[in-house]
Amino acid sequence: MVLSSTLRFSTAFLLRQQHHRHSLLFASSRRFLSVPPKPPPPTHLYKDKDGDRNGTLVSVSNDTGTGRIVPVELHEEMTGSYITYSMSVLLGRALPDVRDGLKPVHRRILFAMHELGLASRKPFKKCARVVGEVLGKFHPHGDTAVYDSLVRMAQDFSLRYPLIQGHGNFGSVDADPAAAMRYTECRLEALTEAMLLADLEQDTVNYVPNFDGSQKEPSLLPARLPNLLLNGSSGIAVGMATNIPPHNLGELVDVLCALIHNPEATLQELLEYMPGPDFPTGGLIMGNLGILDAYRTGRGRITVRGKTDVELVDSKTKRMAVIIKEIPYQTNKSSLVEKIAELVENKILDGISDIRDESDRSGMRIVIELKRAADPSIVVNNLYRLTALQSSFSCNMVCILDGQPRQMGLKEVLQAFLDFRCSVVERRARFKLSQMQERKHTVEGITTGLDNMDRVIQIIREASSNATASASLRNEFTLSEKQAEAILDMNLRRLTMLERKKYADESKILTEQILKLEELLSSRKNILQLIEQEAIELKNRFSSPRRSMLEDSDSGQLEDIDVIPNEEMLLALSEKGYVKRMKPNTFNLQNRGTIGKSVGKLRVNDAMSDFIVCRAHDHVLYFSDRGIVYSARAYKIPECSRTAAGTPLIQILSLSDGERITSIIPVSDFVEEQFLIMLTVNGYIKKVSLNLFSAIRSTGIIAIQLVPGDELKWVRCCTNDDLVAMASQNGMVILSLCDVVRSLGRNTRGAVAMRLKEGDKVACMDIIPAAIRKGLEGVSKDPQSNVKGSNGPWLLFVSESGYGKRVPLSSFRQLPLNRVGLIGYKFASEDRLAAVFVVEDGESDEQVVLVSQSGTVNRIKVQDISIQSRYARGVILMRLEHAGKIQSASLISATEPELDEQEPGNVSLAA
Repeated sequence: MVLSSTLRFSTAFLLRQQHHRHSLLFASSRRFLSVPPKPPPPTHLYKDKDGDRNGTLVSVSNDTGTGRIVPVELHEEMTGSYITYSMSVLLGRALPDVRDGLKPVHRRILFAMHELGLASRKPFKKCARVVGEVLGKFHPHGDTAVYDSLVRMAQDFSLRYPLIQGHGNFGSVDADPAAAMRYTECRLEALTEAMLLADLEQDTVNYVPNFDGSQKEPSLLPARLPNLLLNGSSGIAVGMATNIPPHNLGELVDVLCALIHNPEATLQELLEYMPGPDFPTGGLIMGNLGILDAYRTGRGRITVRGKTDVELVDSKTKRMAVIIKEIPYQTNKSSLVEKIAELVENKILDGISDIRDESDRSGMRIVIELKRAADPSIVVNNLYRLTALQSSFSCNMVCILDGQPRQMGLKEVLQAFLDFRCSVVERRARFKLSQMQERKHTVEGITTGLDNMDRVIQIIREASSNATASASLRNEFTLSEKQAEAILDMNLRRLTMLERKKYADESKILTEQILKLEELLSSRKNILQLIEQEAIELKNRFSSPRRSMLEDSDSGQLEDIDVIPNEEMLLALSEKGYVKRMKPNTFNLQNRGTIGKSVGKLRVNDAMSDFIVCRAHDHVLYFSDRGIVYSARAYKIPECSRTAAGTPLIQILSLSDGERITSIIPVSDFVEEQFLIMLTVNGYIKKVSLNLFSAIRSTGIIAIQLVPGDELKWVRCCTNDDLVAMASQNGMVILSLCDVVRSLGRNTRGAVAMRLKEGDKVACMDIIPAAIRKGLEGVSKDPQSNVKGSNGPWLLFVSESGYGKRVPLSSFRQLPLNRVGLIGYKFASEDRLAAVFVVEDGESDEQVVLVSQSGTVNRIKVQDISIQSRYARGVILMRLEHAGKIQSASLISATEPELDEQEPGNVSLAA
């Protein structure tokens, strides 16, 4: 076939040579037509009406009419030649047959080993002997190609069920090459003998001549299981490729039996028995969408992850290590380790201090030691995202069916195999039936001879030759030639009565077996039952547990949130809409009455608006003054230093012109029992279920309906059992049960919260958890009680001038909405309330962060703030001087270690 393209291309040249005696003509089929040796006819080029040559070459017939006219377009001839070549590659090299799942080279290797007698219980022989046998008899190609194919069939990390036993160095998962074939030895696996080579000599498949016609080789092997799915296959041909994953033997037998019992079974029903591939190197298969596509259409993408564990390396330092125990199929382990080391060296992969490969004969073990503060889950997710520890297997189930390449789904492959297996079983049964009928025929003749032994001996003694004796026996007892020959071949020892009984018993057994074979051949149902029985026998002998586990959680797609630690963070928001994310230890702990530390550079005429504590994975709900709510993950805000100005919210959210964010709420989970309470500047309050904000479009949704002149200012999370504490700028306080506030939809206004006096406005709002509220039951509400000895909880008041105090919560009683409230703070002239919080008992580690209008931040312990009565002025929390007024205050939990903790009495000056 290699010469055909050259010969076609040289046709014009051959026709111009007068000394050539033959002409080669090419039809659409792959044949050469030979013309008798005559001078070639003259050639012409067709011309169109304009006289232009169109490139068509013709041979004009001579006067005798023996010539032929063959118009050939050049592009058609080249196309046909290329297709002929590509089909030769497809059928003869690259694609497996759907029936036995083997390519020609694999089939020839196994058949040659079978012919050499390299059974699983026989001694090993040199691989060079096998390669030479294959090259000399069946596969006239390079020895490297044959040996590489033999090596792959012996690798337990390449094939789920190896077909050849290897003795010596057959490579490794690190892509180390196998030793030379003069050093290695091989023999067949027991599974190969039972699954592929059994019944080969019983006329189950057709035999075809080898490349030189001197030998016969099987066109297929009589497979008892669909080896195409069992071990998979991969290959690249001309314009076509195949990539079929391996499967578990036990599951494959189960799904084959299910299809036998129910030929109309759907793909979903088949997946009950075989949920997905089973790779020899194990791993985790993420999701089933790719599996469904591959099984339905023959093409799909399967995401595979390596298996990892986390171990404690050092109990003193609490250092952890990630252990990689399995890697995806066809992944080079040494390349994976080198890639991880390279990423760590280039500082692309953080949190890793050391990596080493501790793999041995007992299994794979790659140890990745982590730094002390590293999160193992984040490191593993980064490994999945940046390395081959997570890779995709692209299924492309293309195979040969009826001499043509076809892309097939799972059910089509199984059905094609069943049709082939039925043919094999039928041919085997007919072969056995023919042999048994012949043997029975011979036994009947021998029995007849034994019954008439005296006459038989007389005929033989009187005969002059063997031919005469045979003819006389046939005429005397109505025997066939084969029966007569069997009688003549009998030994004298066979003339005993015991031998007569043996032949009678043999005839009876043969009759029973013939009846069974005839019954088997009478029905396809019986044939399918036998196929099922043989498959189950293989399952009982060779099945093994599944290595690849299936994960239904997701499709394996990693997002940014998977590689970002869910750490605590600080979010600072300015009046002009600048936001920034900082680490919680940015502001060290200070004493009461100090100046504080600057939160950073602010724009001209800008001031701090809000300061909250959240985690990186939280959904942050941004409520604007117009009653619109937006949502974004906390980690979407760029992290920056304390002195940075921050990022404009307009770059993160789709804000309208002039719209300001007035409240920020971090939400970890959208729980049904939780609500959002909203309070406006004009004193309107509303409660909305938190679930209504779980899906917020990028342009935002309505949170509350506002009237002209009003704006949304405060939003808090609560449950129906909590208390809501509202305070006005003049220090009036109302405590009310959240259940009293009616739950409304998003597009509503709400009810009146406080009855405000002239010149007074709502200052702040906080939520008192249900646990604290229930602890207050039975506590004295006497305002003249000794507040100094109270054990909490308290209301923490912070004034705009930097003063503050703690007032026992028991000093306030619950009031309904739309009331003036109780006095909570006695202000001096020109001072107003900035914030109020609920703080717990004295052993709490809570801290308050105060932010001034100029951006100065002070962080102090709640325990350092004095406990006073409702009418007291309080103590100095933060010396403002030129820093303006207190703009916002936040409570945080001091769970993070203080790296920059100062000595008592030190003053941190504003930056």
